[in-house]
Amino acid sequence: MDVGFIGLGHMGAPMALNLLKAGHRVTVYNRTRGKAEALVSAGAQVADRVAGACHSDVLITMLSDDTAVEDVVFSVGGALYALGRNAIHVSMSTISVALSDRLAEAHGKAGQGYVAAPVFGRPEAAAAAKLFIIAAGADATLARCQPLFDALGQQTFVLSTKPSEANLVKLSGNFLIASVLESLGEAFALVRKSGIDPHRYLNILTSTLFSAPVYRTYGPIIAEQKNPTDGFKMSLGLKDIRLALAAADARTVPMPLASLVRDHFMEGVAQGEGDADWSGLARLAARRAGL
Repeated sequence: MDVGFIGLGHMGAPMALNLLKAGHRVTVYNRTRGKAEALVSAGAQVADRVAGACHSDVLITMLSDDTAVEDVVFSVGGALYALGRNAIHVSMSTISVALSDRLAEAHGKAGQGYVAAPVFGRPEAAAAAKLFIIAAGADATLARCQPLFDALGQQTFVLSTKPSEANLVKLSGNFLIASVLESLGEAFALVRKSGIDPHRYLNILTSTLFSAPVYRTYGPIIAEQKNPTDGFKMSLGLKDIRLALAAADARTVPMPLASLVRDHFMEGVAQGEGDADWSGLARLAARRAGL
């Protein structure tokens, strides 16, 4: 399949590489051209501008936020105008419910397909093609995209025909992850200040009631006080919690814990840790405890 891929960050680059490995013809674009050129040896074609990646059956965007997606899609010469009729835009970015609805309407008017397919998984999962994909869109459009999802992830969850519902599920999931990071940080601060070995504590947690992947992934990072450079930035965590709260506000759903986590992300960003991994919430909890 001819695929355009825009956005080659920690997640996008390994995803584009996996599409190439699966035999798809991939044209890549990234604002920092060097990230695109790094995939040439794997068989990628490099586009000089957004439109150059849109002469394809499917365009995948994996971008950081609403602003980046809006710029790629709606600006002059953007994807909305460069994609052909019946081409499909697959947005795999974590974006707002409102923007996803806007994309669905705009692509529909242009005679194009639109699928929201955000993912769960860190960069190592992207590299191993082990992402979990939450997909929503028209049934026929999803069927055309399934070979691409198979090359990118270990499982695709088809949610509904309304694309923005996939974005809502993704945002709610990121809220849950952030809530776990907050609670782990507070718990580790308590045991550390009590003189208990954090690694022994982690082993107890993950061997008993808390064996889910999120605890097994982030528990060691927090126990070892690491700050991964290729993970999910605290500033993006703040962005996602804000988007979750915006969706909740639109539906009159109180989310007091989300408001607390938002404030703690804001605290981290204000202290200059916006580029730190979002597990840095635990570091903030330790500071509050005087550690």
